[in-house]
Amino acid sequence: MLSSLRRSAVALGVSLLLVPALASCPALGEPAAHPLASAHGAPRLHRYPVAPAAESVRPFSQLAVGVKFSTLGAGVELATPLSGHFNLRVGGNFFQYTDHLTTNGIHYAAALDFSSAQASIDWFPWGRSFHLSPGALVYSGNRILANGSVPGGTSFTINGNDYVSDPADPVGGSARIDLAHAAPMLTFGWGNLIPRKPGHFIVPFEMGFAYMGDPKVGLNFGGSVCDAQQLGCQSVQSDPTFQSDVAAEKAKIQNDANYARFYPILSLGFAYRF
Repeated sequence: MLSSLRRSAVALGVSLLLVPALASCPALGEPAAHPLASAHGAPRLHRYPVAPAAESVRPFSQLAVGVKFSTLGAGVELATPLSGHFNLRVGGNFFQYTDHLTTNGIHYAAALDFSSAQASIDWFPWGRSFHLSPGALVYSGNRILANGSVPGGTSFTINGNDYVSDPADPVGGSARIDLAHAAPMLTFGWGNLIPRKPGHFIVPFEMGFAYMGDPKVGLNFGGSVCDAQQLGCQSVQSDPTFQSDVAAEKAKIQNDANYARFYPILSLGFAYRF
């Protein structure tokens, strides 16, 4: 009996000693206190910023309108997104210029007449301002026109040979250079008309080329020509020497015009995204 009481007393004493120790230990499944915890409270946890999710872009969900000045003329263009990295862009260009000049004794009234419509897909490979833009001139009425005249009794030169315009039937002529009516094009530049970040105003710049092929050249004359003494006059249509010189002159113009085969495109504009 006495031994049982001793064992009970010892067990009770051990229990009383263990209770405070167990109370200071973390419960099973709970995280242990931070080793740097102080009497002032729990330690601060470091919070790292999380990048916001990229804004999803629905096709045709936005619209931008721009004006530009380029080697194709003054233009207006519209743009709309297709996806996060692609835009569709369409536009038109227009330019006219007239002048009067005299060359080789022939008086010309010349006109530069440019009008075109284009469509491009703008690809932003890095999702920023830089873009590559394959596209096409879906319509091109770009051309140079000139009407020439030589007053009767005055001399003029064709292919290095001199002629005199018949006073009774003065020489007149026309020349034209027509660029292709449609052409593929490739440009690159900076400026997204539909920016993927807040903002409405954009200043786009791009450069590239349109493949026009060989321009079509026309050169025709009418009237009559005479020799230096204004004798022996005959129609230019029936003068084989004159026609040969016209053909040679046309070949020279064609050779010069072929430099426009890869027509350069340089453009600077201003746009607003709605």
